[in-house]
Amino acid sequence: MTSHETGYAAERAVLRHHGDVDATPGLVDFAVNVRADRPPRWLRDRLAAALDALGSYPSAELDARARQAVADRHHRHPDHVVILNGAAEGFALLPVLRPRLAAVVHPGFTEPEVALADAGVPVHRVLLAAEDGYALRPELVPADADLVVIGNPTNPTSVLHPAEVLRGLARPGRVLVVDEAFADAVPGEPESLAAAADVPGLLVLRSLTKTWALPGLRAGYALGDPALLARLTRHRPPWPVGTLTLEAVLACSQPAALAHAAELADQAVAHRAELLAALATVPGLRVEAAPRGPFVLLRVPDGELVRAELRRRGMAVRRADTFPGLTRDHLRVAVRPPEVAGPLVAALAEVCAEVCAQLRPGVAARVEVRG
Repeated sequence: MTSHETGYAAERAVLRHHGDVDATPGLVDFAVNVRADRPPRWLRDRLAAALDALGSYPSAELDARARQAVADRHHRHPDHVVILNGAAEGFALLPVLRPRLAAVVHPGFTEPEVALADAGVPVHRVLLAAEDGYALRPELVPADADLVVIGNPTNPTSVLHPAEVLRGLARPGRVLVVDEAFADAVPGEPESLAAAADVPGLLVLRSLTKTWALPGLRAGYALGDPALLARLTRHRPPWPVGTLTLEAVLACSQPAALAHAAELADQAVAHRAELLAALATVPGLRVEAAPRGPFVLLRVPDGELVRAELRRRGMAVRRADTFPGLTRDHLRVAVRPPEVAGPLVAALAEVCAEVCAQLRPGVAARVEVRG
């Protein structure tokens, strides 16, 4: 293996790091952005009732019902919907579009870049800046990029980009991929493009993993023009999505589930506000952007040491230096209820005070929320 190949393999391993690696069993989990440790009872009962159907191949009728439910949810035609094995499958399918140059906005979810680079697609990293609150600057996207990938809200910064700014990235001959894995955690989904059938080349990817605690099932969907979806899925195998995934998408797209999701989004906002207020008391810690998602990006002195000390106290947070544009001092923390988050904030206060005392005796900077 050449030194170039060794370097790429090492970088790929870093990009493939995800929060589940940090959240080892026995630790209180702030590393994974999944709302709960299991799906709600009504959804578990719905999936359990579908188990007897596993003796048959997934039915076209169930697929059609799931697509219709998603279409109704987003005011689309069912031909604009493809059910996926999680939004991650959508990223894995992107190379089949054969882009000449892909622009991936960072800091952001890294799987799209891995999938594209592995397929030999040239990737341009669009790096957003902390001093701008990680706001999107469209002029940084190369004009000749025929595929652009961005998250909204973006993981790990928790920044919510204006829909009109995202619309401005679309143009003839370009595919605009918007990762909306966390969109349903924002009350009212004000900046979502899921219903924007008028935007040329738009491909929106959605996940059910986060709100409904389904990472072990893999459930999501893509929204886009039928011709674009046909190109994206042309090499998928027969019966690409299992019965339980179809049942989950159907169940979670119906009115009662949407009302439940709206309640959970409001609850997450309240929990995030309490978390930010508590973090504001921690010396040496900074919230890097104005968060709108169910997670917060922090910057702390000697982040690796802080993360290790938190693990020693039984708490897992997500290292964030694996996201392009961030450093070892960046940590991502999932929003949890105050009774769960309180011990984390207390531990952060202790650890950051100790680290600050070692690095800069007598100096204790209060939290600063950027953006």
